[in-house]
Amino acid sequence: MPTERFQFASSEGHQLAAALDTPDGEIHAYALFAHCFTCGKDVLAAKRIAVALAAKGIAVLRFDFTGLGSSEGDFANSTFSSNVADLVRAADHLRETRKAPDLLIGHSLGGAAILAAAAQIPEAKAIVTIAAPSDPAHVTHLLKDQVKNIREKGEVEVSLAGRPFRIKREFLDDIAEQNLLAQVAKLHKALLIMHAPTDDTVGIENATKLFIAAKHPKSFVSLADADHLLTDKHDTSYAADVIAAWSERYVGPAVLGPPVDLTEAPRHVVVRETRDSKFQQIVTVGPHRLLADEPVAVGGEDSGPGPYDLVLAGLGACTSMTMRMYADRKALPLDRVTVTLTHSKIYAKDCAECETRDGMLDQIDRIIKIEGPSLDDDQRKRLMEIADKCPVHRTLTSEVRIVTKAAD
Repeated sequence: MPTERFQFASSEGHQLAAALDTPDGEIHAYALFAHCFTCGKDVLAAKRIAVALAAKGIAVLRFDFTGLGSSEGDFANSTFSSNVADLVRAADHLRETRKAPDLLIGHSLGGAAILAAAAQIPEAKAIVTIAAPSDPAHVTHLLKDQVKNIREKGEVEVSLAGRPFRIKREFLDDIAEQNLLAQVAKLHKALLIMHAPTDDTVGIENATKLFIAAKHPKSFVSLADADHLLTDKHDTSYAADVIAAWSERYVGPAVLGPPVDLTEAPRHVVVRETRDSKFQQIVTVGPHRLLADEPVAVGGEDSGPGPYDLVLAGLGACTSMTMRMYADRKALPLDRVTVTLTHSKIYAKDCAECETRDGMLDQIDRIIKIEGPSLDDDQRKRLMEIADKCPVHRTLTSEVRIVTKAAD
């Protein structure tokens, strides 16, 4: 996805480094992302979620808080309240240059900051927190036995995630004065809370407190075995998918675009490199967008299905749809169809019914599960015959002409 990098002024006049990840096509919504404590805009979780949401039509602004990453200022002079002010200023910048954010997303302490800033960003209709504490003071457990020293000396250098940071007494005083749950109770915005039950940095009880304090509409999604920083890319991909699907109800127009006219001519399929990894592609089909990639074993990042996966998906979907259409037309008691497919290469000499006798052949194994206790044997047999009549099946087993031309 295209990424625009720029700076904007904080409430204190410091230049804050920002990145705006935008879709290749139309932007359906804008989001503001707040990163975790002492992290930065390019931390893996923030970057991966932003890129994945951009692929779904949501432009995401992420930036370094004061004194972090490439932003100006002294981290020692920052507080939770100053982070909230930075977020409000970021929303102001979006409003002035593009469009105010429809969606607010915060990770860890950034989630608490997003909740605190929400009331000052009236255009935002939906909020997402990921592994967020219910009280900003929760961060003091990272400081361990240094809290007493900070209060006594006024400023102490501490080690956080292996890096030195100077923390002042003013920071401790500021987080102690926050009443986040009271602010959550007055949000009047849709809230999605995402948290891993096994998070050993910010316990799951924080999600419980936030959920209880919030008014409806509110939702909770478990991140299963994810760690606090969402270092596994599959966890960030899952989080992005859930955020996009959930927010569609609140930040319209729908992320997937307008309803499809079923009478229109066949739509173009456009595939374009993202250049975010060696093989990653953005696939656009009308209003729909998805990523394609290769498995890690062959040099990809496994951020989406591979080319052959997509071919199998097309065949499987067509098979199931064709069987459903036939069953409905004949009023057959078919409950559900599940199609499982695999692709492999076989020696031509091992295929007795194949015309090709030398070299290798492609083989697709298709297993069809038909659910419907009331179906008799003849009906099941006929449904299996219908499976071979799906249009994609016919295309794959017939002569196909591919015409390739260079773009003008």
